[in-house]
Amino acid sequence: MITVVSGLPRSGTSLMMQMIVAGGIPALTDGLRSADENNLKGYLEWEAAKALPQSPTAIAAAEGKAVKVISALLKSLPGPYEYRVVFMCRPLEEVITSQNRMLERLGREVAPVPQASVAAAFTNHLKEVKKWLSEQPNMSALYVDYPAVVQQPAVESGRIAEFLGQPLDVQGMTAQVERSLYRERSDAMAGKS
Repeated sequence: MITVVSGLPRSGTSLMMQMIVAGGIPALTDGLRSADENNLKGYLEWEAAKALPQSPTAIAAAEGKAVKVISALLKSLPGPYEYRVVFMCRPLEEVITSQNRMLERLGREVAPVPQASVAAAFTNHLKEVKKWLSEQPNMSALYVDYPAVVQQPAVESGRIAEFLGQPLDVQGMTAQVERSLYRERSDAMAGKS
């Protein structure tokens, strides 16, 4: 079985990777992208995931491990492997704001695209990906709300461990969540810290 952590960029996939690793499942990562001010605890990425459309068989290296694969690349995951997909969901306004702030911190220009247009494109993409996931016989998906992870880490850690069907260290998973790192929150969440 391959554990896949997925979602839109800036949706909490790095935190979920940290939690799953703390739970006891090793990560498939190359360490090329180190922690920075946009992600203080690290990204836990595997560069080869970006090349899955050209080299899908590379995923064999993830057997028995957790690997981060952004939602746009999920359709490149080949059979005959069994996948458990932990799909991170975050309010789209937070995702967009987080992406823009990350670009600003990196000194890159933020394209002047209306937020509503970006949100509509993300909404359509997520609907398509969720429909596709539901049709894959070798994949099961658990949709995890990022704000819920921050607010109720023990509950969500238990739910994730149950989904993955392994005796994970739920306390270790819970300990990875630091509310102070939840930046770019929507107004509704900002008052709950």
